[in-house]
Amino acid sequence: MSAVSATPPEGTVRQWLELRAQTQASDPAFLFPDSETLTWSDLRDAAAEIAARIAGQGLRKGDCVAIMLPNSRQGILCLFGALYGGFRTALINLVAGAEAIGYALSHSEAKIILLGKAQSDLFEQAAQAHAVTAPTVAVGAVIEWPIAQGRATLDEIAPQDASILMYTSGTTGRPKGVLHTHASLLAGGWTASLAHALCPEDRALCVLPIYHINGLCVTIMGPLVSGGSALVCDKFSASKFWNLCKEYQVTWFSVVPTIISHLLHGAANPDRATTARIRFGRSASSALAIETQTAFQARFGIPIIETMGLTETAAQILSNPLPPGTRKIGSPGRAFGNDVVILSKDLMPVAHGLEGEIAVRGPNVMTCYFRNPEATRDTFTPDGWLRTGDLGCMDADGYVFVTGRLKELIIKGGENIAPREVDEALYGHPDVVEAAAFARHCAQYGERVEAAVKLRDGATVRSDELVALCRRKLGDFKCPDVIHILDDLPKGPSGKIQRLKLAEETKEKA
Repeated sequence: MSAVSATPPEGTVRQWLELRAQTQASDPAFLFPDSETLTWSDLRDAAAEIAARIAGQGLRKGDCVAIMLPNSRQGILCLFGALYGGFRTALINLVAGAEAIGYALSHSEAKIILLGKAQSDLFEQAAQAHAVTAPTVAVGAVIEWPIAQGRATLDEIAPQDASILMYTSGTTGRPKGVLHTHASLLAGGWTASLAHALCPEDRALCVLPIYHINGLCVTIMGPLVSGGSALVCDKFSASKFWNLCKEYQVTWFSVVPTIISHLLHGAANPDRATTARIRFGRSASSALAIETQTAFQARFGIPIIETMGLTETAAQILSNPLPPGTRKIGSPGRAFGNDVVILSKDLMPVAHGLEGEIAVRGPNVMTCYFRNPEATRDTFTPDGWLRTGDLGCMDADGYVFVTGRLKELIIKGGENIAPREVDEALYGHPDVVEAAAFARHCAQYGERVEAAVKLRDGATVRSDELVALCRRKLGDFKCPDVIHILDDLPKGPSGKIQRLKLAEETKEKA
């Protein structure tokens, strides 16, 4: 096993792909349950061909290539092909809806769209919502390049050239285009590799979409930087999860709290050889309930490493250490590969234990919000810290404890209530699979507390019983006035529950 470098990776994605093809040519890079494995040599050759074909359409370095493909062999090939060519690669969130997709395609100034055949109808809807003039190239079992154009020579690229353009969910307005360089994209794979001691013998299970920063940087760029491999699945399946881990000799996985909760409440049990081989499971994208983490580890014997990251930071900024290092339950850990600080309202660092806004600075931080200088200016402090919008505090050991989102705080009668407190109380009930507290406008207090839950199959617990549980744990003031029992909670592409949509979706029940 070879250790990942303690310094950020130098170079470009093209250079790293060439390095892997030279030093690990026949090693598996990416595997697929229903498609042929890609070795590093296969991937480099195909990426170079795709890049030359894109250049043959008249595109130059920095021009935008949009990709509308799900997790798949062709999705991986098109991703690396666009990056290899030095094109600004817009990864389109396929579940964002036609309006947001059309906006991203238009705003990104895409010159060409690599379009999965199964996504054709979605593209037509998006193109009707916004003026999308870029030509499409159909991607099915093969890529159907226009016959008239051939291949062209690629431009030289540098670490500070644009790599990925990824659009945020836009829950409070228009989606923002987060622009990364080759350097910051590779640094995103490196921070995860550094924190988790990834090596060539490791194999990840990728079930999160690669058009989301977590799936892209942790389980795709991580293996590129560490020399390992990844099994890429089109989506998460609770019934297949453990069998895939067994069949493909998975050594780690990266998921979100909702997936951990579904596995915990599922009937499937992996065999001992599988759990012994899996070094850790990684949780990201939103806070993991203490009860869920503890129960998962007790049932499966697999350590869960809670982390935290953002699209703007190429995923990870914080991680708990691997065993036998100290993992602090309830904290997403400490900084690996970047610096993290807690800022006051006047943007000054605060003392240990005091609450403020979490900010980050390091090689994995984005360049800017594309074509949005005002948002870029508001997000960075004058001395270069990126403001995350998350509230938290840091202990004397450097571990951060997240207390909430600035935009998601419930302000009841002038008092701040962190939704996570209510979530934690609800996750304490064995029938609760998903939970999220949110604010509802009311005349008496300005805002009141409500919550929504999803229950395990066969559960009989009533809403009033869950309210009583919260009242015992939280007291009257923080206790939800109403708890909605839903078939499912709204989620973003990473599986993160979207609190700000819950008030609208439960409006008629309020």
